[in-house]
Amino acid sequence: MNPILATIEDRALTYQQKLAGLARLAENSLSVLTVTPEAQAYRDAGVICDLFEGEAPYRPRYIVPDYERFIKQGSAFLGVAPPTDIWEATAALLILYRHVPSITTFPVYLGDLDALLEPFVRDEAEARKAIGLFLLQIDRTINDSFCHADIGPRETQAGRLILELSREQKNAVPNLTLKYDPELTPEPFAELAAATALEVAKPSFASHRIFGADFRAMGFDDYAIVSCYNGLPKGGGSATLVRLNLARLAPYAKDAEDLLARVLPEAARLQLGYMDERVRFLVRESGFFESSFLVKEGLVRADRVTGMFGLVGLAELVNAHAGGKRFGHDDEAEALGLRIIESLSELVRDHSCPYLTMNEGRYLMHAQVGIDSDSGISPGCRIPIGDEPELPEHILRSAPYHAFFPSGIGDVFAFEPTAKANPRQLLDIAKGALASGLRYFSAYAADADVVRITGYLVKRSEIERMNRGEASLQDTTALGRNAVNNLGVLERRIRS
Repeated sequence: MNPILATIEDRALTYQQKLAGLARLAENSLSVLTVTPEAQAYRDAGVICDLFEGEAPYRPRYIVPDYERFIKQGSAFLGVAPPTDIWEATAALLILYRHVPSITTFPVYLGDLDALLEPFVRDEAEARKAIGLFLLQIDRTINDSFCHADIGPRETQAGRLILELSREQKNAVPNLTLKYDPELTPEPFAELAAATALEVAKPSFASHRIFGADFRAMGFDDYAIVSCYNGLPKGGGSATLVRLNLARLAPYAKDAEDLLARVLPEAARLQLGYMDERVRFLVRESGFFESSFLVKEGLVRADRVTGMFGLVGLAELVNAHAGGKRFGHDDEAEALGLRIIESLSELVRDHSCPYLTMNEGRYLMHAQVGIDSDSGISPGCRIPIGDEPELPEHILRSAPYHAFFPSGIGDVFAFEPTAKANPRQLLDIAKGALASGLRYFSAYAADADVVRITGYLVKRSEIERMNRGEASLQDTTALGRNAVNNLGVLERRIRS
Protein backbone atom coordinates (compact mmCIF):
# COMPACT_ATOMS: atom_id res chain seq x y z
CA MET A 1 0.00 0.00 0.00
CA ASN A 2 1.12 3.57 -0.60
CA PRO A 3 2.76 4.74 2.68
CA ILE A 4 0.89 8.07 2.60
CA LEU A 5 -2.45 6.34 2.29
CA ALA A 6 -1.45 3.75 4.89
CA THR A 7 -0.68 6.54 7.35
CA ILE A 8 -3.98 8.29 6.63
CA GLU A 9 -6.00 5.09 7.10
CA ASP A 10 -4.19 3.86 10.26
CA ARG A 11 -6.89 3.65 12.97
CA ALA A 12 -4.31 3.32 15.75
CA LEU A 13 -2.83 6.79 15.10
CA THR A 14 -4.11 10.05 16.49
CA TYR A 15 -4.49 13.09 14.24
CA GLN A 16 -1.22 14.60 15.51
CA GLN A 17 0.62 11.32 14.97
CA LYS A 18 -0.67 11.12 11.40
CA LEU A 19 0.38 14.73 10.80
CA ALA A 20 3.93 14.07 11.99
CA GLY A 21 4.11 10.85 9.98
CA LEU A 22 2.98 12.55 6.80
CA ALA A 23 5.56 15.30 7.31
CA ARG A 24 8.31 12.69 7.63
CA LEU A 25 7.18 11.02 4.41
CA ALA A 26 7.28 14.37 2.61
CA GLU A 27 10.79 15.15 3.87
CA ASN A 28 12.04 11.72 2.90
CA SER A 29 10.80 12.17 -0.65
CA LEU A 30 13.73 14.56 -1.17
CA SER A 31 17.36 13.74 -1.94
CA VAL A 32 19.52 16.73 -1.03
CA LEU A 33 22.45 15.15 0.81
CA THR A 34 25.66 14.07 -0.91
CA VAL A 35 26.48 10.64 0.50
CA THR A 36 29.49 8.64 -0.65
CA PRO A 37 28.84 5.15 -2.06
CA GLU A 38 30.87 3.64 0.80
CA ALA A 39 28.82 5.41 3.45
CA GLN A 40 25.58 4.52 1.68
CA ALA A 41 26.61 0.86 1.62
CA TYR A 42 27.03 0.98 5.40
CA ARG A 43 23.67 2.75 5.72
CA ASP A 44 22.00 0.06 3.62
CA ALA A 45 23.59 -2.62 5.81
CA GLY A 46 22.39 -0.93 9.00
CA VAL A 47 25.92 -0.26 10.23
CA ILE A 48 25.44 3.52 10.01
CA CYS A 49 22.00 4.64 11.14
CA ASP A 50 20.72 8.25 11.28
CA LEU A 51 17.85 7.29 13.59
CA PHE A 52 15.13 8.56 11.26
CA GLU A 53 16.33 12.17 11.16
CA GLY A 54 15.11 12.48 7.58
CA GLU A 55 16.70 13.16 4.23
CA ALA A 56 16.62 16.99 4.47
CA PRO A 57 17.56 18.25 7.97
CA TYR A 58 15.67 21.49 8.63
CA ARG A 59 16.11 21.81 12.42
CA PRO A 60 18.68 20.55 14.91
CA ARG A 61 17.83 17.11 16.20
CA TYR A 62 17.88 18.31 19.82
CA ILE A 63 17.30 21.93 20.85
CA VAL A 64 18.17 23.04 24.39
CA PRO A 65 16.76 26.55 24.92
CA ASP A 66 18.11 28.92 27.53
CA TYR A 67 14.93 28.97 29.62
CA GLU A 68 16.57 31.06 32.35
CA ARG A 69 17.04 33.84 29.80
CA PHE A 70 13.46 33.44 28.61
CA ILE A 71 12.11 33.80 32.16
CA LYS A 72 14.13 37.00 32.61
CA GLN A 73 13.39 38.66 29.27
CA GLY A 74 10.22 37.04 27.96
CA SER A 75 9.81 36.83 24.17
CA ALA A 76 9.04 39.63 21.74
CA PHE A 77 8.16 37.13 19.01
CA LEU A 78 5.64 35.31 21.21
CA GLY A 79 4.41 38.48 22.89
CA VAL A 80 5.21 37.06 26.32
CA ALA A 81 6.37 39.38 29.11
CA PRO A 82 8.70 38.23 31.91
CA PRO A 83 6.50 36.39 34.45
CA THR A 84 5.79 37.81 37.88
CA ASP A 85 4.04 34.90 39.62
CA ILE A 86 3.73 31.11 39.47
CA TRP A 87 0.75 31.20 37.10
CA GLU A 88 2.48 33.50 34.63
CA ALA A 89 5.69 31.45 34.86
CA THR A 90 4.02 28.12 34.08
CA ALA A 91 1.89 29.69 31.33
CA ALA A 92 4.93 31.34 29.73
CA LEU A 93 6.86 28.07 29.68
CA LEU A 94 3.92 26.17 28.18
CA ILE A 95 3.65 28.79 25.44
CA LEU A 96 7.34 28.51 24.60
CA TYR A 97 7.29 24.69 24.61
CA ARG A 98 4.74 24.80 21.79
CA HIS A 99 7.34 26.53 19.60
CA VAL A 100 10.48 24.49 20.37
CA PRO A 101 11.16 22.00 17.55
CA SER A 102 13.15 18.77 17.62
CA ILE A 103 13.39 15.44 15.87
CA THR A 104 10.21 14.34 17.70
CA THR A 105 8.32 17.58 16.80
CA PHE A 106 8.09 18.19 20.58
CA PRO A 107 10.62 19.83 22.92
CA VAL A 108 13.15 17.35 24.27
CA TYR A 109 14.17 19.67 27.13
CA LEU A 110 11.87 21.63 29.44
CA GLY A 111 14.51 23.28 31.60
CA ASP A 112 15.78 22.94 35.15
CA LEU A 113 12.20 23.18 36.32
CA ASP A 114 12.85 23.60 40.02
CA ALA A 115 15.28 26.47 39.52
CA LEU A 116 12.97 28.12 36.98
CA LEU A 117 9.89 27.97 39.19
CA GLU A 118 11.40 28.39 42.66
CA PRO A 119 11.43 32.24 42.59
CA PHE A 120 7.66 32.15 42.08
CA VAL A 121 6.82 29.71 44.90
CA ARG A 122 5.35 32.02 47.54
CA ASP A 123 2.43 30.00 48.82
CA GLU A 124 2.88 26.22 48.90
CA ALA A 125 -0.78 25.35 48.30
CA GLU A 126 -1.01 27.70 45.32
CA ALA A 127 2.31 26.46 43.92
CA ARG A 128 1.22 22.84 44.28
CA LYS A 129 -1.93 23.52 42.29
CA ALA A 130 -0.12 25.52 39.61
CA ILE A 131 2.75 23.03 39.20
CA GLY A 132 0.33 20.09 39.27
CA LEU A 133 -1.70 21.56 36.41
CA PHE A 134 1.54 22.46 34.62
CA LEU A 135 2.81 18.87 34.78
CA LEU A 136 -0.58 17.50 33.78
CA GLN A 137 -0.75 19.73 30.71
CA ILE A 138 2.78 18.69 29.71
CA ASP A 139 1.78 15.02 29.82
CA ARG A 140 -1.41 15.61 27.85
CA THR A 141 -0.01 17.95 25.18
CA ILE A 142 3.67 16.99 24.75
CA ASN A 143 2.82 13.49 23.66
CA ASP A 144 6.31 12.04 23.62
CA SER A 145 8.35 10.74 26.54
CA PHE A 146 11.65 11.88 25.05
CA CYS A 147 10.54 15.17 26.63
CA HIS A 148 12.88 15.73 29.59
CA ALA A 149 13.17 18.02 32.61
CA ASP A 150 15.88 18.38 35.27
CA ILE A 151 15.93 19.20 38.97
CA GLY A 152 18.73 19.65 41.51
CA PRO A 153 21.41 19.42 42.63
CA ARG A 154 20.17 21.67 45.44
CA GLU A 155 16.87 21.11 47.19
CA THR A 156 14.12 23.58 46.45
CA GLN A 157 10.49 23.80 47.42
CA ALA A 158 9.60 23.61 43.72
CA GLY A 159 11.77 20.51 43.29
CA ARG A 160 10.10 18.77 46.20
CA LEU A 161 6.67 19.60 44.79
CA ILE A 162 7.69 18.26 41.36
CA LEU A 163 8.75 14.95 42.93
CA GLU A 164 5.62 14.65 45.06
CA LEU A 165 3.33 15.50 42.15
CA SER A 166 5.16 13.12 39.79
CA ARG A 167 4.57 10.35 42.31
CA GLU A 168 0.89 11.24 42.65
CA GLN A 169 0.10 11.72 38.95
CA LYS A 170 2.09 8.71 37.72
CA ASN A 171 2.53 10.13 34.23
CA ALA A 172 5.23 9.06 31.78
CA VAL A 173 5.87 12.62 30.55
CA PRO A 174 8.06 14.44 31.27
CA ASN A 175 11.08 12.25 31.83
CA LEU A 176 13.05 13.58 34.80
CA THR A 177 16.64 13.66 36.05
CA LEU A 178 18.02 14.64 39.43
CA LYS A 179 21.46 16.23 39.09
CA TYR A 180 23.02 14.64 42.16
CA ASP A 181 26.03 15.89 44.08
CA PRO A 182 26.69 14.44 47.55
CA GLU A 183 27.90 17.82 48.80
CA LEU A 184 24.97 19.80 47.41
CA THR A 185 21.99 17.41 47.46
CA PRO A 186 20.47 16.88 50.94
CA GLU A 187 19.83 13.26 51.91
CA PRO A 188 16.06 13.66 52.54
CA PHE A 189 15.59 15.25 49.10
CA ALA A 190 17.60 12.50 47.39
CA GLU A 191 15.63 9.85 49.31
CA LEU A 192 12.38 11.41 48.09
CA ALA A 193 13.76 11.14 44.56
CA ALA A 194 14.57 7.45 45.11
CA ALA A 195 11.09 6.75 46.46
CA THR A 196 9.57 8.52 43.45
CA ALA A 197 11.74 6.52 41.04
CA LEU A 198 10.47 3.25 42.49
CA GLU A 199 6.89 4.38 41.85
CA VAL A 200 7.18 6.03 38.41
CA ALA A 201 10.67 5.15 37.03
CA LYS A 202 11.84 8.76 37.46
CA PRO A 203 13.91 10.67 38.27
CA SER A 204 17.15 9.11 37.19
CA PHE A 205 20.32 10.11 39.03
CA ALA A 206 22.97 12.01 37.05
CA SER A 207 26.45 12.57 38.43
CA HIS A 208 26.54 16.37 38.63
CA ARG A 209 30.28 16.20 39.26
CA ILE A 210 31.09 14.17 36.14
CA PHE A 211 28.78 16.08 33.78
CA GLY A 212 29.80 19.42 35.25
CA ALA A 213 33.51 18.72 34.87
CA ASP A 214 33.09 17.56 31.26
CA PHE A 215 31.20 20.64 30.19
CA ARG A 216 33.44 23.04 32.10
CA ALA A 217 36.35 21.56 30.15
CA MET A 218 34.49 22.58 26.98
CA GLY A 219 33.98 26.11 28.29
CA PHE A 220 30.40 25.85 29.61
CA ASP A 221 29.34 26.64 33.15
CA ASP A 222 26.19 24.52 32.98
CA TYR A 223 24.62 21.62 31.11
CA ALA A 224 21.26 19.96 30.57
CA ILE A 225 20.10 16.36 30.47
CA VAL A 226 17.66 16.07 27.57
CA SER A 227 15.72 13.44 25.62
CA CYS A 228 16.85 10.03 26.93
CA TYR A 229 19.92 11.01 29.00
CA ASN A 230 21.80 13.25 26.59
CA GLY A 231 24.21 15.75 28.12
CA LEU A 232 24.24 18.99 26.09
CA PRO A 233 25.05 22.66 26.75
CA LYS A 234 22.21 24.98 27.69
CA GLY A 235 21.32 27.46 25.01
CA GLY A 236 22.43 25.11 22.25
CA GLY A 237 21.78 21.52 21.35
CA SER A 238 22.85 18.87 18.89
CA ALA A 239 22.59 19.21 15.13
CA THR A 240 22.53 15.47 14.58
CA LEU A 241 22.84 12.06 16.21
CA VAL A 242 24.07 9.25 13.98
CA ARG A 243 24.94 5.88 15.45
CA LEU A 244 27.41 3.16 14.56
CA ASN A 245 25.81 -0.25 14.99
CA LEU A 246 28.76 -2.23 16.32
CA ALA A 247 26.78 -5.47 16.31
CA ARG A 248 26.27 -5.13 12.55
CA LEU A 249 29.92 -4.20 12.12
CA ALA A 250 31.19 -7.43 13.70
CA PRO A 251 31.15 -9.60 10.51
CA TYR A 252 33.36 -7.09 8.66
CA ALA A 253 36.39 -7.94 10.84
CA LYS A 254 38.46 -11.13 10.73
CA ASP A 255 39.51 -10.83 14.37
CA ALA A 256 39.96 -8.29 17.14
CA GLU A 257 43.17 -6.84 15.74
CA ASP A 258 41.69 -6.46 12.26
CA LEU A 259 38.71 -4.76 13.87
CA LEU A 260 40.85 -2.21 15.70
CA ALA A 261 43.39 -1.61 12.95
CA ARG A 262 41.18 -1.52 9.85
CA VAL A 263 37.44 -1.96 10.25
CA LEU A 264 36.73 0.41 13.13
CA PRO A 265 38.72 3.40 11.76
CA GLU A 266 37.09 3.01 8.34
CA ALA A 267 33.58 2.81 9.78
CA ALA A 268 34.21 5.82 12.02
CA ARG A 269 35.59 7.82 9.06
CA LEU A 270 32.49 7.09 6.99
CA GLN A 271 30.11 7.95 9.82
CA LEU A 272 31.94 11.19 10.62
CA GLY A 273 31.78 12.20 6.96
CA TYR A 274 28.08 11.42 6.82
CA MET A 275 27.49 13.48 9.97
CA ASP A 276 29.41 16.39 8.45
CA GLU A 277 27.12 16.32 5.42
CA ARG A 278 23.99 16.37 7.55
CA VAL A 279 25.36 19.32 9.54
CA ARG A 280 26.39 21.12 6.34
CA PHE A 281 22.87 21.08 4.97
CA LEU A 282 21.37 22.19 8.28
CA VAL A 283 23.83 25.07 8.79
CA ARG A 284 24.41 26.23 5.22
CA GLU A 285 21.15 25.50 3.41
CA SER A 286 18.17 24.97 5.71
CA GLY A 287 18.12 28.55 7.02
CA PHE A 288 17.23 27.48 10.56
CA PHE A 289 19.82 29.64 12.29
CA GLU A 290 18.88 32.67 10.19
CA SER A 291 15.11 32.38 10.61
CA SER A 292 14.31 30.94 14.07
CA PHE A 293 13.14 33.41 16.72
CA LEU A 294 14.91 31.17 19.26
CA VAL A 295 18.21 32.21 17.72
CA LYS A 296 17.25 35.87 17.20
CA GLU A 297 16.24 36.24 20.86
CA GLY A 298 19.35 34.51 22.19
CA LEU A 299 17.57 31.42 23.49
CA VAL A 300 19.64 29.20 21.16
CA ARG A 301 23.16 29.97 19.96
CA ALA A 302 24.92 28.32 17.04
CA ASP A 303 28.22 28.26 18.95
CA ARG A 304 26.59 26.00 21.55
CA VAL A 305 25.40 23.42 19.02
CA THR A 306 27.33 20.18 18.64
CA GLY A 307 26.80 16.80 16.98
CA MET A 308 26.59 13.39 18.64
CA PHE A 309 28.57 10.36 17.49
CA GLY A 310 26.42 7.50 18.70
CA LEU A 311 27.11 3.81 19.02
CA VAL A 312 25.12 0.73 19.93
CA GLY A 313 25.79 -3.00 20.28
CA LEU A 314 29.22 -3.01 21.95
CA ALA A 315 28.38 -6.22 23.80
CA GLU A 316 27.63 -8.12 20.60
CA LEU A 317 30.78 -6.86 18.88
CA VAL A 318 32.95 -7.90 21.82
CA ASN A 319 31.29 -11.30 22.11
CA ALA A 320 31.98 -11.90 18.41
CA HIS A 321 35.73 -11.24 18.73
CA ALA A 322 36.69 -12.04 22.34
CA GLY A 323 37.48 -15.70 21.84
CA GLY A 324 34.47 -17.04 23.70
CA LYS A 325 34.72 -14.59 26.60
CA ARG A 326 31.48 -12.82 27.60
CA PHE A 327 30.98 -9.10 27.78
CA GLY A 328 30.04 -8.11 31.32
CA HIS A 329 31.55 -11.22 32.87
CA ASP A 330 35.17 -11.76 31.80
CA ASP A 331 38.13 -9.44 32.20
CA GLU A 332 39.44 -10.24 28.72
CA ALA A 333 36.12 -9.23 27.17
CA GLU A 334 36.10 -6.01 29.20
CA ALA A 335 39.62 -5.20 28.06
CA LEU A 336 38.57 -5.56 24.42
CA GLY A 337 35.46 -3.48 25.00
CA LEU A 338 37.50 -0.67 26.50
CA ARG A 339 40.03 -0.82 23.65
CA ILE A 340 37.19 -0.43 21.17
CA ILE A 341 35.69 2.56 22.99
CA GLU A 342 39.09 4.20 23.55
CA SER A 343 39.87 3.81 19.85
CA LEU A 344 36.54 5.29 18.79
CA SER A 345 36.92 8.14 21.27
CA GLU A 346 40.32 9.04 19.78
CA LEU A 347 38.98 8.87 16.23
CA VAL A 348 36.08 11.18 17.11
CA ARG A 349 38.34 13.56 19.06
CA ASP A 350 40.73 13.87 16.10
CA HIS A 351 37.93 14.91 13.74
CA SER A 352 36.60 18.45 13.44
CA CYS A 353 33.36 19.35 11.67
CA PRO A 354 33.99 22.49 9.56
CA TYR A 355 30.42 23.75 10.09
CA LEU A 356 30.41 23.78 13.90
CA THR A 357 32.40 25.89 16.37
CA MET A 358 31.40 24.37 19.71
CA ASN A 359 34.23 22.32 21.21
CA GLU A 360 36.35 23.25 18.17
CA GLY A 361 33.93 21.35 15.95
CA ARG A 362 34.51 18.05 17.72
CA TYR A 363 31.52 15.77 18.08
CA LEU A 364 30.56 14.27 21.44
CA MET A 365 30.37 10.54 22.07
CA HIS A 366 26.95 9.11 22.89
CA ALA A 367 25.97 5.56 23.93
CA GLN A 368 22.68 5.29 22.07
CA VAL A 369 19.75 3.51 23.73
CA GLY A 370 18.65 1.54 20.68
CA ILE A 371 15.52 1.72 18.54
CA ASP A 372 12.38 -0.35 18.65
CA SER A 373 13.33 -2.45 15.61
CA ASP A 374 16.65 -3.57 17.11
CA SER A 375 16.69 -7.28 17.85
CA GLY A 376 19.61 -8.97 19.57
CA ILE A 377 21.42 -5.63 19.80
CA SER A 378 22.18 -4.19 23.23
CA PRO A 379 21.88 -0.44 23.85
CA GLY A 380 25.14 1.50 23.92
CA CYS A 381 27.68 -0.23 26.14
CA ARG A 382 25.15 -2.11 28.27
CA ILE A 383 25.40 -5.72 29.32
CA PRO A 384 22.74 -7.74 27.43
CA ILE A 385 19.38 -8.19 29.11
CA GLY A 386 19.13 -11.67 30.57
CA ASP A 387 22.89 -11.95 31.04
CA GLU A 388 23.35 -9.40 33.81
CA PRO A 389 25.77 -10.29 36.64
CA GLU A 390 25.13 -9.55 40.31
CA LEU A 391 24.39 -5.89 40.98
CA PRO A 392 27.80 -4.83 42.41
CA GLU A 393 29.68 -6.53 39.59
CA HIS A 394 27.27 -5.10 37.03
CA ILE A 395 27.94 -1.55 38.26
CA LEU A 396 31.71 -1.98 38.46
CA ARG A 397 31.97 -3.52 34.99
CA SER A 398 29.77 -0.80 33.46
CA ALA A 399 31.39 2.19 35.15
CA PRO A 400 34.64 2.44 33.13
CA TYR A 401 32.71 3.09 29.91
CA HIS A 402 30.85 6.08 31.30
CA ALA A 403 33.92 8.33 31.25
CA PHE A 404 33.94 8.40 27.44
CA PHE A 405 30.39 9.70 26.88
CA PRO A 406 29.81 13.34 27.85
CA SER A 407 26.65 13.44 25.75
CA GLY A 408 25.13 10.47 27.48
CA ILE A 409 25.35 6.88 28.65
CA GLY A 410 23.23 5.12 31.24
CA ASP A 411 22.39 1.85 32.94
CA VAL A 412 18.93 0.72 34.03
CA PHE A 413 18.09 -1.51 36.99
CA ALA A 414 14.75 -3.12 37.91
CA PHE A 415 14.05 -3.79 41.59
CA GLU A 416 11.61 -6.02 43.44
CA PRO A 417 8.42 -4.22 44.49
CA THR A 418 9.44 -4.67 48.13
CA ALA A 419 12.15 -2.06 47.54
CA LYS A 420 9.43 0.59 47.81
CA ALA A 421 9.39 0.02 51.55
CA ASN A 422 13.02 1.09 51.84
CA PRO A 423 13.90 3.81 49.30
CA ARG A 424 16.98 4.64 51.38
CA GLN A 425 18.50 1.37 50.19
CA LEU A 426 18.01 2.40 46.55
CA LEU A 427 19.56 5.78 47.31
CA ASP A 428 22.61 4.06 48.82
CA ILE A 429 22.97 1.94 45.67
CA ALA A 430 22.63 4.98 43.43
CA LYS A 431 25.21 6.90 45.46
CA GLY A 432 27.61 3.98 45.31
CA ALA A 433 27.10 3.61 41.56
CA LEU A 434 27.83 7.29 40.90
CA ALA A 435 30.84 7.21 43.23
CA SER A 436 32.11 4.19 41.27
CA GLY A 437 32.08 6.16 38.02
CA LEU A 438 28.57 5.71 36.64
CA ARG A 439 27.48 8.91 34.97
CA TYR A 440 23.78 8.06 34.94
CA PHE A 441 21.75 5.60 37.05
CA SER A 442 18.09 4.68 36.43
CA ALA A 443 15.83 2.43 38.48
CA TYR A 444 12.21 1.36 38.81
CA ALA A 445 10.14 -1.23 40.67
CA ALA A 446 9.17 -4.25 38.62
CA ASP A 447 5.44 -3.80 39.26
CA ALA A 448 5.23 -0.11 38.31
CA ASP A 449 2.89 0.93 35.51
CA VAL A 450 5.43 3.50 34.31
CA VAL A 451 8.56 1.63 33.20
CA ARG A 452 11.84 2.73 31.69
CA ILE A 453 12.18 1.18 28.25
CA THR A 454 15.75 2.25 27.44
CA GLY A 455 16.16 5.96 28.03
CA TYR A 456 12.48 6.86 27.84
CA LEU A 457 9.35 5.99 29.81
CA VAL A 458 6.15 4.22 28.76
CA LYS A 459 3.09 3.02 30.64
CA ARG A 460 2.36 -0.70 30.56
CA SER A 461 -1.35 0.15 30.54
CA GLU A 462 -0.87 2.20 27.37
CA ILE A 463 0.98 -0.68 25.69
CA GLU A 464 -1.95 -2.95 26.57
CA ARG A 465 -4.31 -0.32 25.14
CA MET A 466 -2.38 -0.29 21.86
CA ASN A 467 -2.32 -4.09 21.79
CA ARG A 468 -6.12 -3.93 21.73
CA GLY A 469 -5.91 -1.81 18.57
CA GLU A 470 -6.76 1.43 20.35
CA ALA A 471 -4.90 4.72 19.86
CA SER A 472 -2.49 5.86 22.53
CA LEU A 473 -1.94 9.51 23.40
CA GLN A 474 1.86 9.12 23.59
CA ASP A 475 3.92 8.69 20.42
CA THR A 476 6.44 6.59 22.31
CA THR A 477 3.96 3.88 23.30
CA ALA A 478 4.42 2.16 19.93
CA LEU A 479 8.21 2.35 20.33
CA GLY A 480 7.90 0.90 23.82
CA ARG A 481 5.68 -1.96 22.69
CA ASN A 482 8.14 -2.94 19.98
CA ALA A 483 11.07 -2.64 22.39
CA VAL A 484 9.27 -4.99 24.78
CA ASN A 485 8.95 -7.53 21.96
CA ASN A 486 12.39 -7.06 20.32
CA LEU A 487 14.67 -6.01 23.17
CA GLY A 488 13.04 -7.84 26.07
CA VAL A 489 13.18 -4.73 28.25
CA LEU A 490 10.66 -6.16 30.72
CA GLU A 491 12.92 -9.17 31.22
CA ARG A 492 15.71 -7.31 33.02
CA ARG A 493 17.13 -9.10 36.02
CA ILE A 494 15.06 -8.15 39.08
CA ARG A 495 17.26 -6.89 41.92
CA SER A 496 16.38 -7.58 45.54
